[in-house]
Amino acid sequence: MRPIFRTAADWLETNRPFAMATLTALSGARPAPLGTSVAVALDGEVAGNIGAGCHEVAIVEAAIRCARDGNVRRLELTLDGDELFGGTSCGSEMKVIVWRPDRSFAADARAITHGVRPVYLRIANFDYLIAPKERLVIVGATTLAQELACIAGRIDFFTTVVDPRTAFATHARLPDAAEIVRCWPDDVLPGLLTARTALAVLSHDPKLDLPALRCALRSPARYVGLLGSRNAQAARRNTLACEGFDARALARIRGPIGLDIGAQSEAEIALAILAEITALRAGRSGNALVATHGTIHARD
Repeated sequence: MRPIFRTAADWLETNRPFAMATLTALSGARPAPLGTSVAVALDGEVAGNIGAGCHEVAIVEAAIRCARDGNVRRLELTLDGDELFGGTSCGSEMKVIVWRPDRSFAADARAITHGVRPVYLRIANFDYLIAPKERLVIVGATTLAQELACIAGRIDFFTTVVDPRTAFATHARLPDAAEIVRCWPDDVLPGLLTARTALAVLSHDPKLDLPALRCALRSPARYVGLLGSRNAQAARRNTLACEGFDARALARIRGPIGLDIGAQSEAEIALAILAEITALRAGRSGNALVATHGTIHARD
């Protein structure tokens, strides 16, 4: 969703005429989350996709007319399974509002793009709160940290890498990290770890691992993951137990980190870690969908 608002800000700041179409209601199958938007320039260039199948053309045409005259349009679309997924879906009904933002919207569009604060949108009679990005804190500026930051950025995490080693904690080595903090973990983590934060401790060094884990277990962090062998896991837990952390606190540590997908390369390990974090964030089991029941997609 956020890249579309980056495009909107760019077009507003260059006075390019365009309109936006925003998904405001949905039932049945779920091709996209509520709030998903597409930007359509007056000259026909399209950025984004709502997932409306063959009805995307109608949405684009309505947006071009709105870009021209500024009138809000409301579309109610019925999509059958063939339109969405080649006959494999139960179908969907969706409502879309087509609207033309004014230049003052550029600041909010930039804020949505960066994801550091919530943004409240009122589009016609549709009110929508776009939450800030959740934060992923990575301790240890390793090559695995870069793989993790790369994938995390694609699934809407604001990634902070913490490592006091200035030779390692650089933007040249970690170009996809949103933020690099060159501090010891216990100097910065108390101010970073909230109930909307995931922590991945990747340093493999007890001088960094242990202070990071101490901070995490004293915090409301949603996810606490620790890289390392089972022997290293046991050693870290034993040290923390001797310091007074009880079994309930130690059980919060997810280590070895990640889901069991047979990961070997650093990219695969990063995928396994993000899969576990995503499952926990959605309150899902992390099992294969074929072995589960109920809805496939998490509700908004």
